[in-house]
Amino acid sequence: MNNNNNRNLSSSQQIRAFALVLFVIYLSLLFYVTLFAWNYGASLGAEGPGGRNYNLIPFRSIYRISVFSKDIMDPITILLGNIVLFMPFGFLLPFAMKQLKKVILKVTIAGCIISIFIESSQFMFTYRVANIDDVILNTFGALVGVLLFVSLRLIKRRVIIFYNK
Repeated sequence: MNNNNNRNLSSSQQIRAFALVLFVIYLSLLFYVTLFAWNYGASLGAEGPGGRNYNLIPFRSIYRISVFSKDIMDPITILLGNIVLFMPFGFLLPFAMKQLKKVILKVTIAGCIISIFIESSQFMFTYRVANIDDVILNTFGALVGVLLFVSLRLIKRRVIIFYNK
């Protein structure tokens, strides 16, 4: 019986393994949506008004979307969508990290790097707009996700300490 217990994973190892599988699935979907899926937004292919272009001025498109949108749904869909898109990144990546020291900084920087990779790839390989504002919003989404991870971890520790008293 003792030999069987050694083969079984602990519950924390099972959670970590499950989170890693979810993270790989999430990354696959993230790259599909941002690089291979439909062409939404300002660029509509080679013949469209956007074509292959970029914005390197921080907060320019955030301002334009916020001020000049026809209704409230455009800013919610575009701006909030970029934040929500990277929240799973910030939440799931810490499960892959062995050392959780400075996890907030590490995950936020990793989110920024992945976002820059995606935006650069959109500019080089698709007819989409590479936008610094997307990098800002995606990085903020990764930060929100890792803060949620850290918060839930602290709550879990306090609950365990409370019940062990």
